Amino acid sequence: MPILFNREVCQNLPTTIEKEWLESNGIGGYASSTIIGANTRRYHGLLTAATKPPLGRVLLLSKLEEILCIGEREYPLSTNVYPHTIYPEGYKNLIQFRLKPFPTFQYSIHGINIEKTVFMLSGENTTVILYQVGSTDSTSTTPVPLFLKVRVMVAFRDYHWLTHENPTLETGYEVLAHGICLRPYKTLPPMYLFHNAQSIDNVTFWYKNVEYSKEMERGLEAHEDYYSPFALHFDFCKRKDCYIVASTNRYDTLNVFELLNKEIESREKIGRDWRLKVDNPGLHSSTLTQGSLPKESAERIEKLKKLTEYLWSTSKSFIVKRENDKKSIIAGYHWFGDWGRDTMISLPGLTLIQGRFEEAREILLSYARYVSKGMIPNRFPDYGEMPEYNTVDASLWYIHAVYQYLHFSNDLQTMCQLYDVLREIIECYQKGTRYNIHMDRDGLIYAGADGIQLTWMDAKVGDWVVTPRMGKAVEVNALWYNALKIMSFFSQEMRLNNESVRYNTLAQKVSESFNEAFWFHEGRYLYDYVDGEIKNNAIRPNQVFAISLPYSMLSRKRQESIMEVVKGHLLTPFGLRSLSPEDKDYLGRHLGNPYERDKSYHQGAVWAWLIGPYISAYARVYADRKETRDDIERLLEPFYGHLYEAGLGTISEIFDGDFPHTPRGCISQAWSVAEILRVCFEYVF
Repeated sequence: MPILFNREVCQNLPTTIEKEWLESNGIGGYASSTIIGANTRRYHGLLTAATKPPLGRVLLLSKLEEILCIGEREYPLSTNVYPHTIYPEGYKNLIQFRLKPFPTFQYSIHGINIEKTVFMLSGENTTVILYQVGSTDSTSTTPVPLFLKVRVMVAFRDYHWLTHENPTLETGYEVLAHGICLRPYKTLPPMYLFHNAQSIDNVTFWYKNVEYSKEMERGLEAHEDYYSPFALHFDFCKRKDCYIVASTNRYDTLNVFELLNKEIESREKIGRDWRLKVDNPGLHSSTLTQGSLPKESAERIEKLKKLTEYLWSTSKSFIVKRENDKKSIIAGYHWFGDWGRDTMISLPGLTLIQGRFEEAREILLSYARYVSKGMIPNRFPDYGEMPEYNTVDASLWYIHAVYQYLHFSNDLQTMCQLYDVLREIIECYQKGTRYNIHMDRDGLIYAGADGIQLTWMDAKVGDWVVTPRMGKAVEVNALWYNALKIMSFFSQEMRLNNESVRYNTLAQKVSESFNEAFWFHEGRYLYDYVDGEIKNNAIRPNQVFAISLPYSMLSRKRQESIMEVVKGHLLTPFGLRSLSPEDKDYLGRHLGNPYERDKSYHQGAVWAWLIGPYISAYARVYADRKETRDDIERLLEPFYGHLYEAGLGTISEIFDGDFPHTPRGCISQAWSVAEILRVCFEYVF
């Protein structure tokens, strides 16, 4: 079933302006806007091209201004937001929006039905906008003449920036046999517009001061000017199907319906793969016990099936090709690139539980090429600079990802191929590497350098690190213990028995030191980090990893105590808070300028991806309870409703810590989607 909104929703401006759709092309480019076509972010547009896949993104085509002409009267289909003004008000003619397989808009004016479909071509910086006309009233007579005027509005800028009227823009364009070539700035690639319009209106405009409400929320510059070089006129009396194709590619021939059918078939295959997985969960399905299935649970299961169907389809948007044709994972839309930590955490949910082993293998092998001094990159910068290695945990997540790959795929050959890289990571962490990352005498990992934040709680404002965690971080050392146990297992598989013993012996030492250093007896939970005599007892979600990872060094009693503390202080319907509301530093709303938002990023904001490790920990601690699977279903159910709230069919990056837990940050986050998919298939289906 598609995500669908009817007339009542579509014509309710405060509601529709919050609902965003996203189309991606598998190389980092995308098209995105709200369901009424009003752009509310600087990142919204019909063609954001990845010029250096998956990065180098530039926003070329901002939007199309559409007017339906019936006889002498004009009726808008498009909507823009200006300061204190909505103009035109095309949303009042929108009677339906649906998502699946593509964003589709249905307008109705005096018995005339116009359907607009927007989709991107896989592997290309190409967006297709297709208009089809029909009658919604069989008794009505189609007025003559019937035209669609579509005015092209462009930005031609880096996708982080904003455009304003300026004299350097080149207003000319080249007319081609089947379209037009625009290149307003020589430093940016040309955009080709292919169409089947009957005529072109060459009058130019600057549309001044378009207002972006989401940028205002984020405390950023929120007004932009669009340049319009021409308008296209389509005569619906001569042709019922009209199109515009915006691309960085120059086509000699173009069959829009062949492209449409190809993309439909590709997405239908994704749906078939999902149904096969749900109907035949196989080896990695849930081992949790459950009694008879009550009606309430059966209804939840149906919701969770729909949830996973949407997320399964969405997951393809994160798997991207780099310029070298190697696969990677985009951390989130609209503004993230590919990040090492996010990639490794997301890998099981986006590839392994889906049986996409070749893609997972390619990603793991690709990152192995970038290992430097025992570290994988934290991120690849937007503009092709050298990778950044400022992360202590990403390499340990990499070892975990290889372990999960072997668990799902049974591909021992690839594990053997990567073994020397994994060994290098362990050795560098023992001896010491960048940013004072090293193993201390007690076997635990210490990390820290002034002004650098190395853990996933990495918000920083200028030189101010918001959540300083210099020293021995709890999740880093849980990952370290996990990595040593994994290496012991891998060594056994390779018949390297002496190495296996060494890794296991060190792991035992780490286990003892961890329990001694991190257990907070008074609170009966784990310190967040330890640095000499400093023992930080802030209640944060990082301690959950000491339970959720495959190997845990904690007793059952301590695990249960931690889960009660985390549940009482951090659990919300959409994940775990990053800090307890009882903490003096807690901030329950993620709003304001960059400084204010970075302050709250890890000081109370709810992170959706953390529901994954929480559920894994919950399943381990309460595996023998009949209610556990039912509890897990209840934990996942709210995400079904969220599919209809912000980024349609996907999961947001974060939510406010305070009720009503408004979604914030990126509208579509890889590890949010991945972790929910993973736990659904590991513990429910």
